[in-house]
Amino acid sequence: MRTPLYDAPMSSFSSAQRSAVLDRLRHTEYDVVVVGGGITGAGCALDAASRGLRVALLERHDLASGTSSKSSKLVHGGLRYLQQGDLRLVYEALAERQRLIANAPHLVRELDFCVPIVARKAAAMRKVLSTGLWAYDLTGGFRIGKLHRGVDTETALAHMPSLDPSHFDGAFFYPDAQTDDARLTMTIARTAAVRYGADVATYCEVEGFEKDPSGAVGAAAVRDGLGGDRFGVRGRHVICASGIWSDALRNADEGRDPASMRPAKGVHVVVPRSLVRNTKAFIVPVPHDRRSVFVLPWGPVAWIGTTDTDYTGPLDDPQATPEDIRYCLDAVNTWMREPIMDSDVVATFAGLRPLLTDTHSERTADLSRHHALIPGSPNVVTITGGKLTTYRRMAADAVDYAVEKAALSAGRSVTRRLAIDGSAGFAALAADPGAVLGGLDAETVESLLRRHGSHAEAVAELARTDPGLGERLVPELPYLRGEVVWACRHEAAQTIADVLERRVRLSIEHRSRGLAAVDDVAALMAAELGWDPARRAAEVTVYRARVQATLGAEDLTSDLEGNIA
Repeated sequence: MRTPLYDAPMSSFSSAQRSAVLDRLRHTEYDVVVVGGGITGAGCALDAASRGLRVALLERHDLASGTSSKSSKLVHGGLRYLQQGDLRLVYEALAERQRLIANAPHLVRELDFCVPIVARKAAAMRKVLSTGLWAYDLTGGFRIGKLHRGVDTETALAHMPSLDPSHFDGAFFYPDAQTDDARLTMTIARTAAVRYGADVATYCEVEGFEKDPSGAVGAAAVRDGLGGDRFGVRGRHVICASGIWSDALRNADEGRDPASMRPAKGVHVVVPRSLVRNTKAFIVPVPHDRRSVFVLPWGPVAWIGTTDTDYTGPLDDPQATPEDIRYCLDAVNTWMREPIMDSDVVATFAGLRPLLTDTHSERTADLSRHHALIPGSPNVVTITGGKLTTYRRMAADAVDYAVEKAALSAGRSVTRRLAIDGSAGFAALAADPGAVLGGLDAETVESLLRRHGSHAEAVAELARTDPGLGERLVPELPYLRGEVVWACRHEAAQTIADVLERRVRLSIEHRSRGLAAVDDVAALMAAELGWDPARRAAEVTVYRARVQATLGAEDLTSDLEGNIA
């Protein structure tokens, strides 16, 4: 019998094992309790657990349910930060980019970028870009042996022929990288749990802290969002990695609102790839603004964004407004042969960047993307700011702080060269997938490899065992019904939204926003998780309401009415 390529048993990250995790939370004293299941919190859990520390990760919703599933999905240095003179941030980010490409090759892949030069300001733009891109090469390009290069307009627009060549005078190509942010976050947390024994609990909200007479936190006061129970989770040190919710947790710890966060909303508009026809990522300037937007390829769709505006609304589930959509479409339509219409929009997604307040800056686009460690009670620290690409460095800094302050018995971070779950055996499987994934179409094979890595073999085995699980959730996209089962058994999925918004990306890749598959997903999850008919119906109702809320905020002409009824 052939030995499977995947590198660890997966049962410890099963949705059905949640009750066992909650029981351990009630009866264990942890070295480190991490609050927040976004990319930084997941990184903290992995960093601490891989040093041999006993770790609990508490997330009030699903992993990556906030900002970490709604980014531009880029692993990059950020060319515009060079233009702002922030060489240190770019150097750090590009070093982390290379580590991620090496440690998670199934989730992070190189992506070529193109910056077209606007003809009416070609001389100035070419000079600025050339200088910036040489600096980009020096800080990161040489690491991968790929440098920027100038090309003529015809060569550039062969990779996005929907652009009008009369607007441009040449372009620059340069390399960066792309990832599925939600799957990266989940997989990092899974690595911490499966390989290093961290207890990862979703739908567990930290409502406050229990303190001893010295003022140190003895336990986090937790509410089980699914069962309703309340209990304490004891830990020697607490790392708050809650992103835009950091001030709320600091208030619970310090007894005052520090007002340290300035959320900035970033909106992306998803359109059919056939309309833009880009084979590279493009960066185009926004007229009458000092910003640019990305046009990013993503399978059958492309997303346009992002906005960068002050946000003062509710932090949970921000939405794209008609003004946000218009901003993104107008930015691109300025340069297109044929405009993209509102009716062409497949979906939108909106996230909030956790930026640190700077009273000297009027624009959120100018605020620092550096991270900060903010001490609270004697054994509490908040890690905030930063960007997805630098999550590992942020996590290492936070755990270093915890180790020192709590005198924990642990060495230095080992995550620089720590392979992420699913990477072991991935190269061999990707080189010859037919031997293991035979019988599946090429599009599905590519999708499984690039999201599951070497676990693609086990997912495919589900489909072979039960042919019904080898069918697609929707005909147009290569997501298998078996991936819903896999998400419950091995990816800690608890709700329909966990699956349709983050384990697969139907909510932003399919015009139905996932509604075309919602009943099928509900049936599969009910069988796996033991939902009764009432729970199953309630889950469907909740997901339909989420889609309706998004559509209502967008105010777009939609063909989904029949799916929402």
